[in-house]
Amino acid sequence: MKDSELKFDRTCHVLYSKPCKKQIQSKIALHYPKKSREYVWEQVQRQYVDFLSDWRTDLGGRKNFHNGAGGTYDCIALMAYYTICKDVASLIEIEEMEGELFLPSFRILSRFVDCNKPLFKKLMYKAFASSKCKCDQWGDYQMSVAPYDGDKPIYYEFTACPVAEFARQHDLLGVMPALCNPDYTAMELIHARLMRKTTCANGFKCDYTICGSKDPYVKEHPEYRDEAGYRRN
Repeated sequence: MKDSELKFDRTCHVLYSKPCKKQIQSKIALHYPKKSREYVWEQVQRQYVDFLSDWRTDLGGRKNFHNGAGGTYDCIALMAYYTICKDVASLIEIEEMEGELFLPSFRILSRFVDCNKPLFKKLMYKAFASSKCKCDQWGDYQMSVAPYDGDKPIYYEFTACPVAEFARQHDLLGVMPALCNPDYTAMELIHARLMRKTTCANGFKCDYTICGSKDPYVKEHPEYRDEAGYRRN
């Protein structure tokens, strides 16, 4: 089925990104014989449309920066893929797919950004503060950022996350570790470390404590992977 034929309200929702479509189709090709692939893909498309049929309509559509590659709607598409293909799909695979969508910009930044250096740490803080302003504009992710202190890690938190909200609504919270874990890899790419106790999916908030990879604070808060698959500290 052509993407243009999918029937959902495009005045408030967006289509999954082209990189997301490519990721899903590549995994379908990996798991299914050629004669079945188009059918399976169409089932994923239909599931995506069905997911949007009762989904909130206030997330800003194309204007909201959270709705691009690896963002809110791509996460919904990955959950559509997982729903249709759960017999063959794994959370490790979903985590890899989300990483391929979410991490390209961080891979570019890794060539010159080192958050052990005060300049880049301050710039990272400013980026988070800017994101908070955008979240306030759209009212999607409820975000707060602690005041900057050059001698301490950066701290911010989300107390509302549309992706976690969607997963809870559709009984897909089990997929959330795969969608949350790439946050850790993103920080590692820019020589920083994320320390997080909970997310909006397995707690009441998603807490981000971030510092340079060489900061002694890192050793004080070792990382582990819990039984659900979350990377946490």
